[in-house]
Amino acid sequence: FKIPPNQSQHTRKPPRNTKKTVMSSSSSYMDTSTGAVEHCETMASLHPDLATQYNTISSLFSRKLWHQLTITILDFVSTPTSTLRLTASGGNSYLSLYDRVVLTCDKKLNQLTLSRIAAAVAASLLKDGNDYVAARATLENLLEKKARLGPAPTLYIESQLALLHLNHMEMSNEMDAKLLRSIKETLASGDAILQEMDAAQTDATVVHSSYYEASMTYRKAVGTPEAYYREALLFLNYTPNVAPKRRYQIATDVSLAALTGDGVFNFGEIVTHNILESLKGTENQWLLDLMTVFANGNVFEFRKITAAHAKDIEGQPALTSRAELVQEKITLLALVNMVFERPSAERTLDFQDVAERTGVELEKVEWVIMRALSLGLIKGSMDQVDETVTVSWVMPRVLDNSQLKALASRFADWAVKVSKTKDYMGEQNPVFS
Repeated sequence: FKIPPNQSQHTRKPPRNTKKTVMSSSSSYMDTSTGAVEHCETMASLHPDLATQYNTISSLFSRKLWHQLTITILDFVSTPTSTLRLTASGGNSYLSLYDRVVLTCDKKLNQLTLSRIAAAVAASLLKDGNDYVAARATLENLLEKKARLGPAPTLYIESQLALLHLNHMEMSNEMDAKLLRSIKETLASGDAILQEMDAAQTDATVVHSSYYEASMTYRKAVGTPEAYYREALLFLNYTPNVAPKRRYQIATDVSLAALTGDGVFNFGEIVTHNILESLKGTENQWLLDLMTVFANGNVFEFRKITAAHAKDIEGQPALTSRAELVQEKITLLALVNMVFERPSAERTLDFQDVAERTGVELEKVEWVIMRALSLGLIKGSMDQVDETVTVSWVMPRVLDNSQLKALASRFADWAVKVSKTKDYMGEQNPVFS
């Protein structure tokens, strides 16, 4: 007896428990999808002026256009002044969007963009009620998924979390030694990751900016002025658009660090950056003037500014505590600029000329020269009998516009001399036919 084909065991229905599992998975996805769409519809109804944005997010989610959805949400949460609102229950609208929409499809999103969205949500929690605990939890929860995130997004979130801790400690005026050690370790490991990243990657700039912002803030809290200065320059290099409110504070901090930092002599790097423009017309205009004076090595203008703004300087402990170093630095920079302004064939300087340019007494010139030689600002030899110094090399520098014009003029003079030499040599050599 044979089983008819339509009753074959291979055509029997699947076991009932298998069918239940499939239905459960499908039901779960539909629940999360429906919840995300319903949330967007509720927020669009609650805030009609944002209906277009929420409807767009809902549409992209429903159509599973994950890339477009990620970019749209990132743009949305990056403008808190116009899009951050309250939910019907009085909660933070960004956090609600993150929980109800983003986290339901986070595996399908670009992980670095997801990290940037989480950082924006955390920032909004600080702005909207200063909820440090919730902001911290948002970032820490995402960090639990390191294996999925990958190195670059993980470093981005770790840097944002470190920055969150540092800003909180500054606001509360309480330094947590254990937390600071943890941040130091994070920055140390993060530096190795940055070295391995390809600078040409599209996400490299964002990650570098986040890392150096955290590192800069850490150095401000526990580091030396020169360490802060180095990290601040790197942050500015990777961050073309600094928030207006931060520009003034960073410009003030980086100026003070440059003036008081040990070993910081190349002021052209920061003077030519547009960050210092935020000091123009403010109560710290004198700081900008000082930076320009140091870049030019003008001792006498330095004395005028410090005399005119004595009270402002007294209000800056960073300057008053390192007054001797600042005075030494402007003296050395005066010597460096004096050498730099001269043609290479005319760099034998009389002690008297050095004394006049640096504003020191004649008997102290030898010390100034020895100090410049020991710091590697110049190279050469000193004749103590004839009281001269011959300089063979001077520290390379970043030049401002006026210094570039002067250098161009020297190049023009050099070109004329070369042309005349060429003509002379042509006249002296016989012409063979």
